[in-house]
Amino acid sequence: MDAALAEARRCLEWEDVPVGAAVFLGDELLASAGNERERRRDPTAHAEILALRAAADRVETWRLEECAMYVTLEPCAMCAGALVLARVRRLVYGAADPKAGFAGSVGDITRHASLNHRLEVVGGVHERECSDLLQAFFRDRRAGRSSDQE
Repeated sequence: MDAALAEARRCLEWEDVPVGAAVFLGDELLASAGNERERRRDPTAHAEILALRAAADRVETWRLEECAMYVTLEPCAMCAGALVLARVRRLVYGAADPKAGFAGSVGDITRHASLNHRLEVVGGVHERECSDLLQAFFRDRRAGRSSDQE
C-alpha cells in the first residue's frame, strides 16, 4: 500500500483527486500510477486503469491472473470492471467509497456471481492514512473555492 500512497500524494502536484494504485506480481512492483484525469483531461485516467495498462505492458499480456492491485480508495464501477476483465487475483484497498465504490459499498462487480472471474478483496488497509489524504484534499478545495468567491 505504500507504493499506492506515494502515487496518491503525487496527484497533488497536478491538483487531481489523490488516489494511487500499484500492481504487484508476488513481491515485484510491476506498475504504479495516480489519478491523472485533470492532467490528461481524460475521464478514464483513473489510477487503477493507468496502473493496469502499465502492468500489462510490462508482462506483455492483458491477463494479470497472478497479480494483486493495491489502491488507496475502493474502485469505482469502471475500475472494478477493469480488474475483473484483467483477471486480477486480489484487490487490496484503503478507504471505502460509500458513494461510488464497486467492491462492496454501492455494489460489488469484483465478486459478482454472474461474471466469469471474481477477485479476493481486502478493504481497510491503511484506511486512516488513505482517508486523511482524501479528506484533506477536498477540505482544501472547498476552502479555496469559498475564498475565491468572496
